[in-house]
This record gives sequence, structure tokens and C-alpha cells, in this order.
Amino acid sequence: MDPRTAHALIRFGLGPRGAQAPPGDPVAWLAGQLDGPDPALAAQSHSAAEALVARRDDTMNPLPPGQKHRQLQMWEDDSAVAARTLLETGAPLRERLVWFWANHFTVSLRRGDLRALVMPYVREAIRPFVTSRFADMLAAVMHHPAMLSYLDNTESFGPDSPGGLHQHRGLNENLARECLELHTVSPAAGYTQTDVTAFARVLTGWTVDAQRPAPGFAFLPRRHQPGPKSMMGRVFAEGEAGGEAALAFLGQHPATYRHIAWQMVQHFAADAPDAADVAQVAAVLGRTQGDLKAAMLELLRLPSAWQKLTKLRQPWDYTVAVLRALDLPENNRPPPVAVMQALGQPFMTAPLPNGWADTTEVWADGELLLRRADWAMQVSGRALTLEPMEVAECSLGPLLSPATRAAVQRAPTRREALALLFASPEFYRR
Repeated sequence: MDPRTAHALIRFGLGPRGAQAPPGDPVAWLAGQLDGPDPALAAQSHSAAEALVARRDDTMNPLPPGQKHRQLQMWEDDSAVAARTLLETGAPLRERLVWFWANHFTVSLRRGDLRALVMPYVREAIRPFVTSRFADMLAAVMHHPAMLSYLDNTESFGPDSPGGLHQHRGLNENLARECLELHTVSPAAGYTQTDVTAFARVLTGWTVDAQRPAPGFAFLPRRHQPGPKSMMGRVFAEGEAGGEAALAFLGQHPATYRHIAWQMVQHFAADAPDAADVAQVAAVLGRTQGDLKAAMLELLRLPSAWQKLTKLRQPWDYTVAVLRALDLPENNRPPPVAVMQALGQPFMTAPLPNGWADTTEVWADGELLLRRADWAMQVSGRALTLEPMEVAECSLGPLLSPATRAAVQRAPTRREALALLFASPEFYRR
């Protein structure tokens, strides 16, 4: 394995899987993963509509103590499918992009009763769009019941709407604020609080209806603030169409392209992205009307994306890399979701709407790194039939340092040898 292949597998992928042969042409291998539909969409999973029915039924029909709610069972089933996909996928770049964008458009279990909705959200609003236009993903996200619930747009009423006047209810600006600040243009665009309020008025009436035969997104005119709204120098018409137009405007805004280009370069190249690299990816987004596949292909052309691995693997990333390296049978591997929680990054549970941080300083915490070392010893006990040096060569190849190689070779037991490998500085990096 040459260094460029190792970079493709580790920085752009999820880590090599077992002793599988590395790709002959790493760039072509990565680019090929962006073609066609996502193979993971073929996996069985629950829909948002099913999740809403389960949430409605669980609320209306409390279960006896000790009996599992349908929502919890759905979460357990769907998160297990997601974890299995991470460990077994043959398209790891595409899978990495799914979770990169799911973090960009964070929906977290920390707010609201979303256990059954978060995985359908990733499947329906993120996964189909990672190689599509950014504006298409934005529209899918903003219509999804999980996002509407997570950021409280279900509680937002136009102050002058029939529903607002009747119920004495007003605006909730959470979704509008986070969409501007985090999801699209960012504060660099120079929008004001007046723009946030106007956008919140545009989005009134966008809610979730769990009572209809096919539960999901609903636009309720009785909650919508009447009249046109002015935001960031544009006027948007009354009604649902005004919201659609506002999202199209934000999804194709030059400031949005700069913002998401910065995040992509930070994730795939360096914690402190080079301004020229960001401009290069943003220019492609601008020329292609936000084509995320084209942006990713351009990112693969950046020399900085192929330089020394300096980014620290986050706990989810580290968990997946170790388990892919060991490639244990499913009945002998620890539940990845439980491991991620133990290592300090519970799955789909980011603390705030800005998601998990993507910089080394946040994760280079002494206690968190000690947890990794402890878990490395635990999980290595499940792989006592493996040859540690073979695992080291397959998982790191030319990135394996002389010091780590010597430590693995000198270890008194296979378990300790594997634990030393997984706790090595180079295995922590991507």
C-alpha cells in the first residue's frame, strides 16, 4: 500500500476493512463511490411516517412498566443498521459524506422525543442528496419532521395569523436562526436580527401533522403570517411558496457556497483550512449551482487534502476504524453505538444544533484519550486469533511508524500488541 492509497482509505474513507485488498487507483476508487444511488438505501429501515405513528401511539397508549415502546425499538433497530453500514460498506467515502452532512444539519436526541425520527431523517433528508445539489438537500432537511420538531418550528405561529390570534401564540425563531447561521449563509453574509425574524415569519405554518393517514410535513395556512416578507434584500410572497423561494435563495447564495466549502475543506484537509482551497471549492459550487459531487471531486484535487494526516479521529470515527480493522464477525463485535457513547460522542446526540466540533483541540482531551486506550485493550481481547502485525500493515500500511512497529512486535501478548496499535499516535489520525 502506498501513502496515497493509505490517505484514500483513512482520510477520505473510514479506515481499511480487515485484510481486504486496497484499491489500485485510489482517486478513481473514491470518485467511483460518488456515482449512482447510495447502496445503503437498499437496507431495511423505518420511515418518518412510521416513526410519527409510533410516537403518536406511544403517547396515547402508555405501556406497562418494563415493556419497550415502539419508538425505542425503532431507534435500536435503525441505529444498528446504520452502525452495520459504517462497518461493512464498500463505499466509505460516500458513507463519510452522509455523516458529515448529518452533522452539518444536526438533529439531536437531546431535544424533543426524536428517538424514532432521527435515523429516518438521515435516510430521507441526507443520504439521497450527498452527491446532489446543496439546495435539494436543504429543502429536504427543512421539510423533514425531525428538523421541524428539533428546532421548534412546530411551535411557531404568525402573530397575525388566524391561529396565532386565536391561541395567543407567536413566532419561534429557532429554525430560521439556525438555518441562516449554521446551515446556509453564516453570519459572514451580514444578515441582521430583522432578517432572522422575517425568515421565521416566512416559515410559519411549516409543521408536522401526525394525524393524517400519511403523517409528515404539513403547511397550515391558519398558522402562517399573512403578507409578503422582506429578508436579506429579497421579498418573499405569502404562503408555502414563499418559504420554498426563500430556501432556494439561501441554498444557492454565494455566502452559503463559501460556508459549506470551508466546512468541507476543514473536514477533509485541515483544521485551519487554506483560504485558496476554500475559494477553489466554493467556485465549483458556484459554477455548478451547488453540485456537491462536483465539489467533492474538486476537493480530491487539492494537494492539501493529500498531505500528512493531522486531523484527530473523533470518537465515532475511531470506533469505526478499529472495528473495521479487526473486521470481527457481527456476533463477536461490541455494539458500535454503545462504544461511541462510552468514548464521549453518543450517536446522534450532539449537544447543540451546531453539531460536533471537527477540530483536534476539542477531542485531544486526556480523559477521552485514556478511554480510547482502555477500550482498545478491551476490544483487542475479542481478536486473539489475529496476527497483530498483519492488522497493523493492513490498517496503516506506510503510515505505521518505526516506534509503533517495534512496540507491536515487542508486546508480550497479541491482545497487548493490538491495543498498542490502536492507541498509537498514527492510528488516532486521519
